[in-house]
Amino acid sequence: MGQPSFAGPSEPYYAPGWQPARPAREPLAVAAFVTGVVGLGLVGIGLGVAALVRIGRRRTRGRGLAIAAIAVGAAWTLVEAAVVVVLVATSMATRPLPADVPAPRDAHAVALVTGNCLETLPPDGPIDVVRVVPCADPHEAQVSSQFAFAPDALWPGQAAADRRVALACQLSEADVAAGLAASVWAPTSRSWDDGDRTGLCLLHRADGARLTDPLPTPPTPAE
Repeated sequence: MGQPSFAGPSEPYYAPGWQPARPAREPLAVAAFVTGVVGLGLVGIGLGVAALVRIGRRRTRGRGLAIAAIAVGAAWTLVEAAVVVVLVATSMATRPLPADVPAPRDAHAVALVTGNCLETLPPDGPIDVVRVVPCADPHEAQVSSQFAFAPDALWPGQAAADRRVALACQLSEADVAAGLAASVWAPTSRSWDDGDRTGLCLLHRADGARLTDPLPTPPTPAE
């Protein structure tokens, strides 16, 4: 006996409820997304691009995850770049000045050193930016000395900080005879938290007249 023949092309048989297996998720896409989320921006971008390449070759899933990883990584990279720019700018702004600047410039008070001359003496109160000029130019005050607090010292309070710097800022008989007076600048609580450990003694004319020559500068006292 022969077997019956069936006309027409043969087709694959599917059992009830059977479906083709879904492609596997690309592990590199998952790694890229996790890396991007935790803040490793450039690494997340690199892994995301590599994941897209592998997904195209292997037909695996995870394209959306890889694209999200690239987007998140790019956002983190921009944030990190902005932070670096701010830190560099802050470091440059607070870098100690030369003792006598070659030309007038604005500077943060924490960047002043012994020998710097100020075009004007700010009134009492918090001081941030001052105008520093060559000491051969007319000026109202000059940093005559610095007082260095111990690097590991605890914040003593504003009154105590002022008192310690003032004790190191003593006028000589020659200073008094020349009509000089002293002003004391001590770290504030805020600048102390930022690492400021230096107090300044500034000499100026008691009558408010301008100085035209640099003053002699004694060595810097310390705790």
